[in-house]
Amino acid sequence: MNVLTGYIVKEILRGSFVALLLLLTLFNLFTFSDELKALGGDYGLEEIFKYLALTSPRVLYELVPFAALLGSLFVLGALGNNRELIAMRASGVSVLGIIKAVMLAGAFLAVFSIVVGEFVAPSTERAAQVLKMTARNKRVVIQSRYGLWLRDGRKFVNVRQIQSDGTLADIYIYELDQARHLKIASHAQQAEFQGKDLWQLRQITKSEISKRQVREFTVPSESWRSLIDPELVNVAVVKPDNLSLYDLSLYIDFMKKNKQKAQSFELAFWGRLINPFVTFVMLLVATPFVIGIRRGVSVGARMMLGILIGMSFNIIDKIIGHLSLIYELNPALMAVLPSALVFLLALLAVRKVQDF
Repeated sequence: MNVLTGYIVKEILRGSFVALLLLLTLFNLFTFSDELKALGGDYGLEEIFKYLALTSPRVLYELVPFAALLGSLFVLGALGNNRELIAMRASGVSVLGIIKAVMLAGAFLAVFSIVVGEFVAPSTERAAQVLKMTARNKRVVIQSRYGLWLRDGRKFVNVRQIQSDGTLADIYIYELDQARHLKIASHAQQAEFQGKDLWQLRQITKSEISKRQVREFTVPSESWRSLIDPELVNVAVVKPDNLSLYDLSLYIDFMKKNKQKAQSFELAFWGRLINPFVTFVMLLVATPFVIGIRRGVSVGARMMLGILIGMSFNIIDKIIGHLSLIYELNPALMAVLPSALVFLLALLAVRKVQDF
């Protein structure tokens, strides 16, 4: 790495991380404002700040490509306005050489993104959801290899399966008496929420336990009044944001073996896979815009350009993702398509400014 390349890489990384910090702060301010609406009970300011800290890695991971775009526009624009790019070109550095230096900075950003997205964000996102739901619902929630455990008064509930429509399956309910001795142990095949703290249990096996005997009997269905809210059990629902790339691949394989639709998870898998490539695409987009735009353009104008490009890309990506789910299109193709189109447009722009 020569001196000029190192200088460009260092400046791009500095600008990108400053932009990343500013974007993260902005997003957290909006989230903080939303969370204040749920303030009350056990969910106080301390819990809100913990929630923001735990969700920050996931937001950070999602913002890296757009921070790279804004940071590179700002840094390269400043280099252009200060005539440093002209000096580099005069010393023999080509447009392609500048792009290579920018892509090298992108490699560092991509590695940072992968580390945060794969090893930090999934676990902190799950912890954030558990923190929020348990504080708001004032219930003890524990996730384990045996499903979700909840406490409802003197009842301890173990939910082994939670389906995507909110229906519970394979539920164990243990009820204690005032002396904290086990009084009734129940198992239900299914539970459906009826509204207003009411659940409908189906195919129930009950065991009434006393000092003299244990009496077992079955009930086809019965109503179960509980303060457990469907929103609370949703913390155990598998979501793409809570899974790493490896876990997503395992879960997709599991769903296919059980003949369940896994398209949303496949789309998330491919989106996660190409996320580092999106960072390179955003950096490539910034270069021809800076070199091709006349010198003297203000920082505000460059930032507006970056925001416009980033928002447009995000909107198009979301639209294509939703269309792929609605019409059951190929998830890999739909995940790659927006980035591939922008990449091709960026290459055409680079060709036009190579002789600039």
